[in-house]
Amino acid sequence: MVTGSIYKVANGIGQYFNLAEENKALLEENRMLKSIVHNLDIDTIKIDTNNLKFNSSYKFRTAEVYKNSYSQTTNYLTINKGKKDSIKVDYGVITSKGIVGIVENTSQNFSSVMSILNTRSRINAQLKKTNHIGSLVWNTESPEFAQLIDISKFAPLAIGDTIITGGQSTIFPKGVLIGTVNSFKIDSGGDTYVVNVKLFNDMTNIGHVYVIQNLQAAEIKSLQKPKDD
Repeated sequence: MVTGSIYKVANGIGQYFNLAEENKALLEENRMLKSIVHNLDIDTIKIDTNNLKFNSSYKFRTAEVYKNSYSQTTNYLTINKGKKDSIKVDYGVITSKGIVGIVENTSQNFSSVMSILNTRSRINAQLKKTNHIGSLVWNTESPEFAQLIDISKFAPLAIGDTIITGGQSTIFPKGVLIGTVNSFKIDSGGDTYVVNVKLFNDMTNIGHVYVIQNLQAAEIKSLQKPKDD
């Protein structure tokens, strides 16, 4: 009887801490989504069970990570959503904490995501407090850090500044969190900074993700195609 009571109490404590962690994750997701809405100047969010829509511009689908590599020079994740779930190449992938990567290949039930921890990855990014734009790349030294390059030497940089997506691509909306400035230096050319960015995401521990579809991507790309004279 006593043993049974102890197990019951222990189980209750476990459930309490699990619930606390889930609530914390939900709060982080709320904060991230509100940040995106703010940067897009969108006031209305339509919520469906597994889909989030931002004023018909972006659609978010949920997925789980089936496999994740982070110790190679070209790292990938595999997620459990594919063609049958309307996932396509060049869709962005994020978590409640920040950016993860871009869909590169799809099968019926799975998709391969090129991680930001990949030497081929190049993401449009900017300083949150200004409009200074650069590119997020990875130097392979640590899964905790990525590098922001091509930032003007006149940008008012400070340790702890937040880095977000710049919104100048058809993949990610402006305002998705990336990380904070850990250190910076002038590059060899003398005109721009190389910024070491501490990622918000623990890229070694990614479980649930959002896949982003830009519903206006085709229209934007058609305007960007060079026209014949």
